[in-house]
Amino acid sequence: MTEIKLYNTRTRTKEVFTPIDPKNVRMYVCGPTVYDRAHIGNARPAVVFDVLYRLLRHVYGEEHVTYVRNFTDVDDKINARAAETGRGIREITDETIGWYHEDMDALGVLRPNHQPRCTEYISQMVAMIEELISKGNAYDDGDGHVLFDVRSYAEYGRLARRSLDEMKAGARVEVATNKRDPMDFVLWKPSTGDQPGWESPWGRGRPGWHIECSAMARELLGEVFDIHGGGIDLAFPHHENELAQSCCTHDRDTMANVWMHNEMIRVEGAKMSKSLGNFFTVRDLLDRGIPGSVIRYLLLSTHYRSPLDWTDRRVEEATTIIDRWSDAVYEHDPQHLPPIQFVDALADDLNTHAALMALNEFYKANNMPALRAGAAMLGLLQGERMIIHKHIEDAYDETLIQSLVRARADAKRAREFGRADAIRDGLASAGVVLRDTGDGTVWELSSDFDASKLEALK
Repeated sequence: MTEIKLYNTRTRTKEVFTPIDPKNVRMYVCGPTVYDRAHIGNARPAVVFDVLYRLLRHVYGEEHVTYVRNFTDVDDKINARAAETGRGIREITDETIGWYHEDMDALGVLRPNHQPRCTEYISQMVAMIEELISKGNAYDDGDGHVLFDVRSYAEYGRLARRSLDEMKAGARVEVATNKRDPMDFVLWKPSTGDQPGWESPWGRGRPGWHIECSAMARELLGEVFDIHGGGIDLAFPHHENELAQSCCTHDRDTMANVWMHNEMIRVEGAKMSKSLGNFFTVRDLLDRGIPGSVIRYLLLSTHYRSPLDWTDRRVEEATTIIDRWSDAVYEHDPQHLPPIQFVDALADDLNTHAALMALNEFYKANNMPALRAGAAMLGLLQGERMIIHKHIEDAYDETLIQSLVRARADAKRAREFGRADAIRDGLASAGVVLRDTGDGTVWELSSDFDASKLEALK
């Protein structure tokens, strides 16, 4: 069996990965807060941990790996968006989750085994908070707030490798008279009448951010699981707080055996920021005509623990490589097993840069089965030139469908999004369903396909 080595943020070392149970390998990754389109920084952890998910399934078997990535659908940013737009919170979160799925599908990101919404696990969060209070690790301020008492947990700060006093000196902490210590964090807070809320022993309210993942991870993966991942911006305070409250609840030494964090993205050497005009979403890139496979390639071209610089030059280079590879591998079976040197590169702490270099060597050696198999394991090229359709007894004009799909792609490249949407809607009315993948658009004839409606689109 391939030996996987992963860098553990908690120990600051690269370690041989040994799952708790090889027949039940478990991973949790913090997902998005669903109030707006996913930006390219949100896409990096989704793609990075998708590759790890693929590697784990390759080594241990698809049926032996469980991957959980959550949606935070209760948050003050969501409340603000609802107030700003006059729309309902559920309407906003449902729409945003739909957008996220569309965009991640376009990047070739596999759906995790579980994608829990925080609002579906409120009772589990309340139960966990009650346990923390009973153990003396949390307290009720008598005004609807419950806070975690960081001084009650001697190991607080071990993930960040800083003492509590060091963290207080360097952090901007909320000044609140109801806190025993400025670093204490909220587990539950009261809700006003216009805010989402649930009944609890402390009054109507809603959970704090950190308790969400601890409760969902326990429910879906158990008290201790194998891997916990996310962006480096989550290491402190979010993951530090998760670790503290979970360890105290369960009287355990840890919540996850391996903690992994990807670095951030810069754009043309600068921090991505709306004020600098260099902020863009995944949908912005797709609508500019940049294929999902090119975006994914670029996200994997730098090791996940290093900052990634997104530049126009690198987009052009990635486009050239993906075009070259996709032309070469069209006729080859993606189910062919990738060569061991390729798998070994990934198994060395997800060295995707080395894995991509190996694919290029396969290309230069004209080893197209190896190229296609390795690319498939990285989530690249899988949608290239594929046409999906169900068995339809009536004759239909396949050439017409393909021409309309191309016309929609041309419209999107020209930023004529109204025309692109009209083509998509027209095809949908005839029962031709389009799906944007990492390598282009594939289509499927639904069970209500109507050839006459398709002909009317000529």
